[in-house]
Amino acid sequence: MSSTTGTTDNAATLDRLHSAVNSGDLDIVSKAIDELVAPDVLFHAPVPMGATGAEAMKRVWEVLLRAFPDIRVTVEETIAEGDKVVSRNTVTGTHRGEYQGLQPTGRTVTYGEIFICRFAEGRIIEIRGVVDVLTQLRQLGALPAPS
Repeated sequence: MSSTTGTTDNAATLDRLHSAVNSGDLDIVSKAIDELVAPDVLFHAPVPMGATGAEAMKRVWEVLLRAFPDIRVTVEETIAEGDKVVSRNTVTGTHRGEYQGLQPTGRTVTYGEIFICRFAEGRIIEIRGVVDVLTQLRQLGALPAPS
């Protein structure tokens, strides 16, 4: 397999994961994580749950889907090179369940995130993420808007 084919396959794998998370169904998300993500994935992102690996990812999505049942990840840009795929996304959702200690507000959030995923043997083995939590929490009213 040429590296170009591998790069294309890796980008397609990440697209499949995005499709699963956009289903809004935790079972579909969990199955996709089991299939596409290494069980011991290194997950460097704002994950306060104390879990590691693929289980941490499942817990993140459990929390997000409970808080934002209509959550949607829109891929704005994808860059694939070698064993890495970078995805710049816009996330939207309506706050309908408890999140970070906040009771549901009914407010809609829109915020950005960037993830770098490293692949081996067709699976994600490492994820580094930057999520604009500040914007998210401001939109939920948990933090004051900038003056």
